[in-house]
Amino acid sequence: MEFIENYLYYIASFGLILIGLYIILIKKNLIKMIIGLSIMDTGVNILLISMGYLSGGTAPIFSRENLLPSRMVDPVPQALVLTAIVIGLAIIALALSLTIVLYRHYGTLNTRKIRDLKW
Repeated sequence: MEFIENYLYYIASFGLILIGLYIILIKKNLIKMIIGLSIMDTGVNILLISMGYLSGGTAPIFSRENLLPSRMVDPVPQALVLTAIVIGLAIIALALSLTIVLYRHYGTLNTRKIRDLKW
């Protein structure tokens, strides 16, 4: 049962990545594309966390009870995900600000219409 639970995280993360990729490739509205990017970012973060997960593991803090390093969870993926969350937030904020500028200039958020318009 534990074996199946570990793979559910991988399946969920790949599902989120594929949903986000589908939204980015299919939708033509810039706001929807940014939402797809955010969903994809969440899937990647879940994938990184699930790779560092150890069933029955403890926090990577040496104490009197837990002196076995083999039973400790790897803290590197957790640190990477914290950094990825901050970077993802900055990318989403930048994309939304560029979307506001594009909407003010072109009056639309449809990428097909923006491509067809002339400066």
